[in-house]
Formats: sequence, structure tokens, C-alpha cells
Amino acid sequence: MITMKDIAEKANVSIATVSRILNNDATLSVSEETRQRVFEIAKELNYKPVRRRSTNRANPPKTKESECYNIALLLAVSQHEETTDPYFSSIRYGIEEQCKQLPLHVSSVIRVNSGTDIQDLSQFDGLIVIGGIDPDDIQRHFPEERPIIFITQVIDVDGYDVVCSDLEAATEKIIDYLIALGHTRIGYIGGSETIKKFNGGKSYEVDDIRKRTFEKKMKALGLYEPYHVFVGDWGPAGGYELMKTAIDSGDLPSAFVIASDPMAIGALHAIHQANLKVPEDISIISFDDIDAAAFLNPPLSTVKIYAHEMGRLAANALHERRTGNRNIPVKIVTPAELIIRESCAKRGQNT
Repeated sequence: MITMKDIAEKANVSIATVSRILNNDATLSVSEETRQRVFEIAKELNYKPVRRRSTNRANPPKTKESECYNIALLLAVSQHEETTDPYFSSIRYGIEEQCKQLPLHVSSVIRVNSGTDIQDLSQFDGLIVIGGIDPDDIQRHFPEERPIIFITQVIDVDGYDVVCSDLEAATEKIIDYLIALGHTRIGYIGGSETIKKFNGGKSYEVDDIRKRTFEKKMKALGLYEPYHVFVGDWGPAGGYELMKTAIDSGDLPSAFVIASDPMAIGALHAIHQANLKVPEDISIISFDDIDAAAFLNPPLSTVKIYAHEMGRLAANALHERRTGNRNIPVKIVTPAELIIRESCAKRGQNT
């Protein structure tokens, strides 16, 4: 059977991009040429979307095997953040694509912030939580016996299924790679993680796993310098401001670990504005491997995170728990692959 993955490989775009084009997502920023290419390849391959089986919830089938479960997605990000950061959109489309293969129906998408008014989630057969949302809040508003799947790099959740990427190992690999290139003064640019709460509860911040791992690894190597760590807003604007601050400090590391590709795009802009060159003056390497990473100037070295697959795995996990095929919680850790391009080079003169 032809899948979106087949189309994505032939069109040289992500699966999430294919999904959004085929579903006529008006918020997707993509060229008309790419949009038409995806439609043409889908037609050429005779792609046929899998339709979700319909059920009457007032008259549900008697057997578990044929019942369609209504689930909700709880997102810790706004619609703007999801639209501008392919990591979150890829997870969501992975969930939705896999749900079409299973008796699961995403009947509601709930975006959680401190003002979100949630009193009862019992109408749903299961929840998939994307990002940092306080688990105690969720537990107070959802029946204990129903499954909750967390897709998060942010918090440890005991007693529930968790899907995450091995960002700790990936961060260590990045540092090892940069040191092998001769870099010993390595900086970090990233954001903090906000844990959202329901019903006016006060959100709180925690350190991102990439930052924690960077600090631990660099301290173990005797190379850690706290004034080379810059934390601010996620996204291109945040990356731009943080890199500009680093440059203006007059004590610039020869390499940077940057926590996301969108932040790296902003950092690149700041570097170019300062008449510095990548990788001749500064080597940078980031996380996500978004579609644009390979087409930047220079092409961006990055860590590929299998966000779409994380979404699919979360849907599978929920179905297993909902149908009783598995009763113990699991932590599913997907690999994170280091993609070497042209934004890193051996240490130059500015060490």
C-alpha cells in the first residue's frame, strides 16, 4: 500500500509536509511548485488515503476489536508555535496518520495554557499529551483507568507511557564531534521549557534536557564556561537575539550547540550581520533536521529527530493500553541521528 512516506521520499519533503498539503492545510507555508509536485506524485503513485471507520457512539459495537475510540490531544503549544515549529506539527500529523490505521478518532485538540478552563475530560477514551503539561493536573480531570500517553522531553512521568527522543545521547555526540574537530570553547543557545497548568494555575519552568546534558558533559570534560550558555525564547527571533548577545560580548566561542533548527536560522542571521562566517569563524550544529536545514547557507549540521514516528508510536501505545493488549507502562525512546553538513569545520583562528 502506498503511504505518505512514499510520497515524501519521492518529493524530497517531510511526511508532515505531505500530510498538510494533501489535507489542504491553509496555514502551511510552502511554494506552489512544491504543493503541485506533491499532488502530482500522489496521483502518479495512486495514493489512496485510509478512511477512518465510522461508528455510532450512541450505539457502539459490542466487540472491542471493532469499536472506534474517541481521543483528545492536549498540546502545550499555541497554534502559532505549532505552525512555525515543524517538530510539533510533525508529531501531530504522525498521530493523526496512525489513528486512521487504527480504531482511534481524534475528536478534540485542546491547547493548554494557564487560562485554559478544563473541568472534566471523562468524555474521552484516552489522551495523548504533547509537550510540557503538568501531569497532576491531567490526573485530577481524567478517569484513572483510561490511558494517557505523554510525548515529552521535559518531565519524568511515572506510571504512564512516555514517547521521547534520545536527546541526551545526541547532545553528547554533538560535543564529542565538535571536540574531535578541535573545538574546546563551545557555547550553547537554547530555551527553557514551560510546564503548563489548568484553570489559572501558575506555570513553571524547567531546564531543557539538551541544556542539562550540555552542562553535565562539559563539566565532566573540564570545559564548561557558564558565560557561554545563552537561554531565551525559542524560535528564530530568540536564536537571533541570543547569538547577537554572544557576539556583542566580545568573547565568542568557536562553536555553538543550538537547541533547535529554527533558533539556528536566527543565529545564522546574526552571524552574517556581524560579517562573520560559518563555519570559518563559528561552527554551529542544532536539532530537528527540518526541511529547510539542508538548504540554508551553509547547509546546517543537525540532529534528526523522528517526530512523525514519535506521533505514530504514541497512537499505537494508546491503542494497546485502551484495548488491554498491554497493562504495564513503557518508555519508548526513539534514536536521534547526527546529520553532518557544512556548518561545522575544524577549529579556526578564533579559539
